Amino acid sequence: MFINYAARELTFKIVYYGAGLCGKTANLQWIYDKSNEDRRGRMVSLETESDRTLFFDFLPLDLGKINGFQTRFQLYTVPGQVFYNASRKLILRSVDGVCFVVDSQLGRFEANLESLESLHDNLDGQGYKLDDMPNVIQYNKRDMEDVLPISELSAALNPRSVPEYEAVAVTGEGVFETLKGLAKLVIKKQQQGN
Repeated sequence: MFINYAARELTFKIVYYGAGLCGKTANLQWIYDKSNEDRRGRMVSLETESDRTLFFDFLPLDLGKINGFQTRFQLYTVPGQVFYNASRKLILRSVDGVCFVVDSQLGRFEANLESLESLHDNLDGQGYKLDDMPNVIQYNKRDMEDVLPISELSAALNPRSVPEYEAVAVTGEGVFETLKGLAKLVIKKQQQGN
C-alpha cells in the first residue's frame, strides 16, 4: 500500500496471476474499457515477444473511504510464460491482493497447477505467504466446451476455500464481481491493521 497524504489517497496493488493465455489480460482490458474515463489512469502495456504485462490504476466509485482516504487500486497482470519468471517476481513486489486466474479447460489443468506453485514460490521469495494475503480465485473460460467442473478445480486449486468466481472474461461475465470481491478483502485487511 502506498499513502498519498496530499491527495488523501490509499493506493493498493492487485495482481492478476495465472498461466499463459488464461484470461488475465482479458480481465484487465474489460475493467479498463468499462471504467469511467475520469476515474482511471492510462493503460500501460509492456510487451515481450510472446506475452505482455498490463497495468493501470483507477478510483472505484463504490468501495468507500478508509479513515477519510479515498481508495485507489493499481491493477497488474503478470506474463504467463514460465521463462518470464523474473518479471513475475518483480510485479509481485508490494502486492496487496492476488487474483489467481484459472483456465477452466481440461487441457490446461497442469498449467494451472504449475502456475499456482509458481505463485507460491514467487511470493515466498519475497517474504509473503499467499495464505496471509487477500486473494481470490477466478475460474475463467466457463463458456468453453471442455471445461472441468468447478468442484474438481476447487478441490485441486483452492484447498483453503478462498472466495471463488466463475467468469468469461472476454464478455465481462464475472469480471467486476471478482475484482470487487478482492478489493473488499484488501480494504478489510487494511482496516484491521494488518
